[in-house]
Amino acid sequence: MSERPLRIVSYNVRYFGHALRGLATTRASLERIAQRLTGLTPLADVICLQEVETRSLRSTLAFRGTHTQLEAFMAAFERAFAKASLVFPYDAFHFRAHSYQFRSTTLYTTGLAVIVNRNRLRVDGHNVLSPHAITHHHVARLKDTKQSRICAHVRLATPAGGGFHVFNTHLSLPTPFTREFWSEKAKMGFGFNQLIEAKKLASFVQAHANGDPFVVGGDFNSSPASPVYRYLSEEVGWVGAQEALKQIDRSHSGFPTAGFFRLRMHLDHLFGGNGIRWVDLAGTEPFGRGPFHGLSDHVPLIARFEPPAGQASSEAV
Repeated sequence: MSERPLRIVSYNVRYFGHALRGLATTRASLERIAQRLTGLTPLADVICLQEVETRSLRSTLAFRGTHTQLEAFMAAFERAFAKASLVFPYDAFHFRAHSYQFRSTTLYTTGLAVIVNRNRLRVDGHNVLSPHAITHHHVARLKDTKQSRICAHVRLATPAGGGFHVFNTHLSLPTPFTREFWSEKAKMGFGFNQLIEAKKLASFVQAHANGDPFVVGGDFNSSPASPVYRYLSEEVGWVGAQEALKQIDRSHSGFPTAGFFRLRMHLDHLFGGNGIRWVDLAGTEPFGRGPFHGLSDHVPLIARFEPPAGQASSEAV
């Protein structure tokens, strides 16, 4: 393996359904996202995806097939590599979060995915079978209806023996069941439930990284000016890639990563810890610009980083 920095992508793909405004997964969305990721130079070494289904009415209504959504995406991804005359280097892992059913029909599901470039990294462990639950249930009687939030964990190593951890997550929206939600103008990342989930996330990351370098990517549904971001960066000590590389100034909409009608929000983040050094954000564009425009209600964060030289991974998942 070359000594070049590692490249990570974190992307909420909205279950590949943006072409139909979120109503259902489409083949076009799968293929266009696969093509854009294939066109990255250098290629990504790790890809963290949020809002990836298994199989449901929503994921198969407009896109027929017998595969899970991640399997269908990986097939599209492989075809994009073949069209570009490139050898496909990726392995994928899906982390289930929740399933919504009516009688025997699965209406929709939620989950995360981590895709790893096997030519650059070795997978030493993961928590696919038991993703860590971080959901805060503010109203107990609504527990079964609330979307489950999880943290995916993959332990990786370079051929040279250096190890590090990758965590992928998707925090809840702020709960409306508090007085603060209605009294405060700012919402995203200001929710009481969100801060509790951030604390659960930080505890899990710290326990399983166990001193090793790590990267955390995901849709945090939180602005850089929010208590959630401040807690993770100031109290826990995680280093945000965009903040470290001077791409953001902690304003709510200074660098939007998501959009809803005319509303623009900065909700997605990449953090590093225990010696991770952020190198650049080449390929990261604000919402509404760049090659990923129109493919989701989010844009990907794309960054390169370097773990400490010679750092070995020691903690089993």
